Amino acid sequence: MKRKIKIHREGKKILLVTLMVLLLLNALVAFYFRNITAYYITSGVSLVIILAFASFFRIPYRNFFSSDDHIVAPADGRVVVIEEVHETEYFNDKRIQVSIFMSPANVHVNRSPISGLVKYQKYHPGKYLVAWHPKSSEKNERNTMVIEHDETDAEILIRQIAGKLARKIKWYLNEGDEVQQNAELGFIKFGSRVDLFLPLGTKIDVKLNQKVKGGITVIGELMED
Repeated sequence: MKRKIKIHREGKKILLVTLMVLLLLNALVAFYFRNITAYYITSGVSLVIILAFASFFRIPYRNFFSSDDHIVAPADGRVVVIEEVHETEYFNDKRIQVSIFMSPANVHVNRSPISGLVKYQKYHPGKYLVAWHPKSSEKNERNTMVIEHDETDAEILIRQIAGKLARKIKWYLNEGDEVQQNAELGFIKFGSRVDLFLPLGTKIDVKLNQKVKGGITVIGELMED
């Protein structure tokens, strides 16, 4: 039996308010215009809006990949960056950055790539550059978390970044929290990006422009010293 797609809790209130507004608008059009064509157009546009919102906040059923040694994709989307960089917020040293761009059509739940302890969490207000802009990781509204891996004690930084359309970041973890691999760590509304900063020596298993699925696609493998 196929599992049903659910609506994420972040979207239930938005969907309800939007539905009420659209129903009122349709009622006003029907009452004042008394024109069947205008009513059909308004109804059609309303249906498209509701379906688009429902799609954005959907949570499809998935069989998650789980492994102590592997880093799993924290979000759906496309890999837009794989490079060695100097990370300045927490590590202040070189890391491998892997960035995933999420379009409005992607599932927008963010999940923990590993199991471990949250060592650091900080929200930063900021700009709203397009999410694929190179400076969006440093300039945009963003939330940073660092998780210490249970098995190796390696630390991985996850950064949620708001994009041009995304102007609301939600996070569910704070310093001191324990988190399991693939558990929800947050949600970004309406188009966004997630950066991972991984230890040097991490075996990377994805390529640029590859499409990935949160909780399923393996990003890389933590190597023992």
